[in-house]
Amino acid sequence: MYMKSKFLKRLERLIAYFKRHKKYLYWGVLVTVLTNVIGMVSPWIVKMAIDDLRQNAATYSQLRTYATLIVILAIGAGFFRFLMRRTIIWGSRIFEYEIRNEFFLHLLGLPKSFYQETATGDIIARGSNDVEATRLLAGPAVMQIINSAISISVALTLMFVLSWKLTLIALTGFPLLSILTNRLGTKIHQKSYQIQQHFSTMTSYVQENVSGVKVVKAYNQEEDQIKNFAGLNKTYIDLNLSLARIRGLFMPSIYGIVGIIILLLLYFGGKQVINGSITLGTLVAFIFYLMSIMWPMLAVGWVVALYQRGTASLERIEKIMRRKSEVADTDVDPNARPQLGEIEIRDLSFRYPNDDQEVLKDVNLRIPSGKTVAIVGPTGCGKSTLVELILKAYKVPDGKILIDDIDINRIPMANLRRAVGYVPQETFLFSRTLKENIAFGEEKIIEEEIEKAAGIAGIRQEISEFPRGFETRLGERGVTLSGGQKQRTALARAIIANPPILILDDAFSAVDTNTEELILRELKNVLETRTSILISHRISTVKNADMICVMEEGRIEACGTHEELIEKSGLYAHIVELQSLEEELEALR
Repeated sequence: MYMKSKFLKRLERLIAYFKRHKKYLYWGVLVTVLTNVIGMVSPWIVKMAIDDLRQNAATYSQLRTYATLIVILAIGAGFFRFLMRRTIIWGSRIFEYEIRNEFFLHLLGLPKSFYQETATGDIIARGSNDVEATRLLAGPAVMQIINSAISISVALTLMFVLSWKLTLIALTGFPLLSILTNRLGTKIHQKSYQIQQHFSTMTSYVQENVSGVKVVKAYNQEEDQIKNFAGLNKTYIDLNLSLARIRGLFMPSIYGIVGIIILLLLYFGGKQVINGSITLGTLVAFIFYLMSIMWPMLAVGWVVALYQRGTASLERIEKIMRRKSEVADTDVDPNARPQLGEIEIRDLSFRYPNDDQEVLKDVNLRIPSGKTVAIVGPTGCGKSTLVELILKAYKVPDGKILIDDIDINRIPMANLRRAVGYVPQETFLFSRTLKENIAFGEEKIIEEEIEKAAGIAGIRQEISEFPRGFETRLGERGVTLSGGQKQRTALARAIIANPPILILDDAFSAVDTNTEELILRELKNVLETRTSILISHRISTVKNADMICVMEEGRIEACGTHEELIEKSGLYAHIVELQSLEEELEALR
């Protein structure tokens, strides 16, 4: 009972798919039955022809009829075999399409914590290599197991009709085949799972090195990285060779068992022909039927390998598919839509998942609608964490963050994200055109709005100097742009969305002070019409904000205007003093 439950658990997603697409399975079974029934008629015709020849009762006309029937049956069997592949293999491609879409959709719904603990290469391996392995399970493996079951059932029935004694001799090897399949099949599953896991590790390593190729070259680490990859690659090859050895033992063992069965049949069947118990035609037809189930029997080994590898891959996919998002919409009000952008944070404390240290401690903050609030403080004091909680990147306790007097947990995620324009510290651009990157998330691309947003972000002039302007296609992660250009493109993307809340998390760190001043001047009208949060290490960025909050060790130490904080916040005054000194030193150069 436990084994049955475990078997069904492994194939739960595959079974659900076949329930949704019954027609592919039903038609597949039907044409498989027709393929095998038609194919099984030919040996019987051969039996009749041989027996007629042995009795000297055959005429040329009869032989032509037998030959014609065999040809027609072969064509019919071939046609239905084509339909068998056309239905089941076609269905497996639809399964591949659906599971890959479901996997990608699920990935986009997972919280930030998942991506912090899961390597990108591992995710890619599961979405490509593992999905392909499950397709082979849903298509070729299912097709072959249906074909084998029907073929063996029909052939054994006809073999019993021809000679029950020879059939019993033929069946003597089946228990041994079952034991062999079970033992080696378990080992194949274990090895397949190890291979898929190691492939993920290797993919992650390659992805990290390609993404960080500048760092690798800068530190002259090419040889070390190649050596490390060679070690990973060697382990991958060794695992595959180990699997190949098990498979190599599997197939010859089955061939050996089948060969022994055929020898026994020739010996005992030959004796029965000699003493007249059966005709020569019967023995030939019997061997034909035995040979017709030889491939289905041998295919059991191949199917077992596909099953074990496919279920191992399904387990790896399911491991992610079962991961639930702690920030997913649960008890939400579908009509809750932030419009004014007033933000209130009440006694908020927070620690990251699987971490005992509090990052935020008793934070209280109220940001009136339409006001600009800046947050400054040392690195690691919790500034970025605070704004990520406003975006609900992590689970927020009930009643701790309110927008327009609505608990953030009552606002549907889509409505919340639509209400916030966000420029993160680590700017990400897609491998698309500049125009598509700026208009990302917008249903319609309006050229004038794109250019206007780019102008406010201080990037329009530089884009116009590119040979293809806004149609310039970027490299991966915007690699063809400088750090400052990427930040300003991301800023334009946030501006064009026209949200009631705008969050800029160190959005000017990669631009010089002159460019920053120009951008802030252009941004003035934008910031005045919405609630804005500026996070920066530069005092020049935040000094004109309506309110500045100083954070230290997860707490808000003080809030006030630039002038007020110089008087009452020692930390803020210290930051101002240091940056003033840096500016003076820079001026002397």
